[in-house]
Amino acid sequence: MTKEECYYLGKITKPFGVKGQVVLYFDVDNPEEYGELDAAFVEMKGGLVPVFFKDINVNGNKIIAEFDELTKEEALALVGHDLYLPLTMLPKLDGNKFYFHEVQGFKVVDKEHGEIGVISTILEYPAQPLFQIDCNGTEILIPVIDQVIEKVDRENRTMYLVAPKGLIELYLNGTE
Repeated sequence: MTKEECYYLGKITKPFGVKGQVVLYFDVDNPEEYGELDAAFVEMKGGLVPVFFKDINVNGNKIIAEFDELTKEEALALVGHDLYLPLTMLPKLDGNKFYFHEVQGFKVVDKEHGEIGVISTILEYPAQPLFQIDCNGTEILIPVIDQVIEKVDRENRTMYLVAPKGLIELYLNGTE
């Protein structure tokens, strides 16, 4: 399993108790969905190594876990490491909800300007994620907010947007 085939689940943050348990932080919308999790991948030395859970207790984003077949010392050595799960385990989304990795390569159609390019990636900034759109070699950045997203057409790999007035012109002024 490679990182490209997985999504970031969270991190092993610190030891808990004296039995080799650890605290996990799950960076997901609904941590409760992972209450029955029996395994994950830990990033170690640039690769992903499977680990199995003996017990997992979810309380919000804070999870207390005990690994199966790891000594206390081995479990503590994993503190600070990132956790991943295969992309196939992501819950399916519909409507205008989407995973960032899912829309890379989608064609972008703006309500006012028509087809403007293709989503290269989504840049994750603390204040606001941004669609990074390639418009014939010109980069256009549009905020990823509900008010901008008109429709996500997965079948045709197209994202329909209503960009803030004047935003696209800022990028294309002088390149058209």
